[in-house]
Amino acid sequence: MSSPIIADFRSDTITQPTPEMRRAMAEAVVGDDSREGDPTARRLEEIAAALTGHEAALFCTSGTMGNLVSLLTHLQRGEEVIAERDSHFLRFESGGLSAIVGAVPRTLVGRAGRMDLEELAKEIQPGSRHRPRTALIVAENTHNLAGGTVLDVAYMKQLWALAAEYGLPVHLDGARVFNASVALGVPVKELTQGCASVMVDLSKGLCAPYGSLLCAGADFIARARNMRQRVGGGVRQIGHLAACGIIALEQLVDRLADDHANARRLGEAIHKLRPDLVDLGLVQTNMVLLETAPLGCTAAALCQQLDARGVRALPMASHRLRFVTHRDVTAEQVEAALAVIVEVLQRAGT
Repeated sequence: MSSPIIADFRSDTITQPTPEMRRAMAEAVVGDDSREGDPTARRLEEIAAALTGHEAALFCTSGTMGNLVSLLTHLQRGEEVIAERDSHFLRFESGGLSAIVGAVPRTLVGRAGRMDLEELAKEIQPGSRHRPRTALIVAENTHNLAGGTVLDVAYMKQLWALAAEYGLPVHLDGARVFNASVALGVPVKELTQGCASVMVDLSKGLCAPYGSLLCAGADFIARARNMRQRVGGGVRQIGHLAACGIIALEQLVDRLADDHANARRLGEAIHKLRPDLVDLGLVQTNMVLLETAPLGCTAAALCQQLDARGVRALPMASHRLRFVTHRDVTAEQVEAALAVIVEVLQRAGT
């Protein structure tokens, strides 16, 4: 018989809608979003566009769809995209860039999710009969596989300036960009307004059960709306779910700081026990990466041991697992989970 769950750190996608969200869903004013439009979805889009410093926005089913629709709108078949090697849209979005968009990735190895801009400039290709033209740069903030690391305002401004020099647009996979905004203490538009397009996800730390927003210029969004329809994203009375998104953006952004504090507590406690297991420099938002190679076991094996004791984590590589803090894990649960984690790590290291 398995132990009761003490804390589920697998992802912030497991968050439950808040009571306010459930009430808003029941009371939402709705319309046919694929025809004359859904008024609640339009309001959500207006809020997201203003927050990110753009003219318009498009409500999409998921972060994957938001990224895909953006790529379809930016690119022609055979064109090239430059991105960090471990970008989410390359690793976890079913190969849509190649299979659906028909574009070619050129990847750079980043440091904490951050591409070196001098190296990036050298990789930009004008295109020829033999080589694809670089048509788009994609960045990710926060960077999932790097451990929730942040691209700060100075870096984003340098990236925008480089892209402008070469006449290239930047798309930001901002699935967790509100985490970056809260961690840096700056309005989110300071991290997004120079991007030609940005996708923000509502169904992670912001606790909505559905959806992302693709934010960009009005003309871009008009074309993106057609692309969303092409990939099956034209939903009807979507206002019930858009209402949750409004609650997410208006009420749940500031509380992300609690998740960051809980992740820091978790990371520091593990680091104190075994400094070789956690790089505290990477614990910048709501994620903690734990390296299991020093323990002589795989990430999957350690996750099984933790799960048997009621603490859930996610293997991210053969010797790396991830803890993600979120609204449904309290500070008290973190402390209870730490007691288990410390005991399991001590046993694993003997």
